[in-house]
Amino acid sequence: MIFKVGCHVSIAGSLEKSVERAENIGCTTFQIFTGNPRGWNAKDISEKDVGDFTGKLENSHISPVVAHMPYLPNLATPKPDLYKKSCDVLIREIERCSLLKVPYLVTHLGSHLGKGRDEGVQRTVEALSGAVESVKSDVMILLENTAGTKNSIGGTLEDIGEILDTAGKTKRIGTCFDTCHAFAAGYDLSTEKGFNETISGYDTCIGLDRLKVVHLNDAKGECNSRLDRHEHIGLGKIGDEGLKRVVNHPKLRELAFILETPVDKKRGDIENVSHARELFDE
Repeated sequence: MIFKVGCHVSIAGSLEKSVERAENIGCTTFQIFTGNPRGWNAKDISEKDVGDFTGKLENSHISPVVAHMPYLPNLATPKPDLYKKSCDVLIREIERCSLLKVPYLVTHLGSHLGKGRDEGVQRTVEALSGAVESVKSDVMILLENTAGTKNSIGGTLEDIGEILDTAGKTKRIGTCFDTCHAFAAGYDLSTEKGFNETISGYDTCIGLDRLKVVHLNDAKGECNSRLDRHEHIGLGKIGDEGLKRVVNHPKLRELAFILETPVDKKRGDIENVSHARELFDE
């Protein structure tokens, strides 16, 4: 069985170079931004860009590729101008993923900015439903859980479950589970009991069948710290044993595992991907 593990890879220079970078790291899956992650605008994707990227990908045996939304959009915001821009970017990113034959688009759900959870959830549902209606595509939007920081939407499994239920039974919306975020939000993945309770809760509130991608990250902060700081695999508070349970769970082990770990003097992407692979029972 192939362990689908990789990391977030740069598209600097061209989209197709991300495939080469992923291969050099040893990825069997990887994640990209389709454009500038820190701006509202994105350079158009040409037919040549599409051909070069998809052609390189077909010859790489890497699958699937995952895209991530840029940082600026906030699907839960009460501010009308920011909300419209955020919805427009979501639609644009679905279209770009469709061009590139990228099946999954991960999105954070944003912040209600103090206006209350219920209003934030409703705004998010409307944004997601509007995007699904606007773009006819096979691309699946994946809702990522957050670290439970103040005013954020998605820090609890109940948040995400309610959004999915309210949005209706569409196959166009799934989920992405971030281990660092979950741990920071109070889901103790470092113990067998905490892990089992989290997985059971996930299945009850959301449904494990909706889960398509795992962001496999260790955590710098303590459980329930609300600290969104990723650590190298096995060197954080979740640890090797906790992450080993994640990658080997029978309902998770066939999913795509994406690392968003630091690059510093301790380790880089190659070392973290290799270490994650050591945790997987063939």
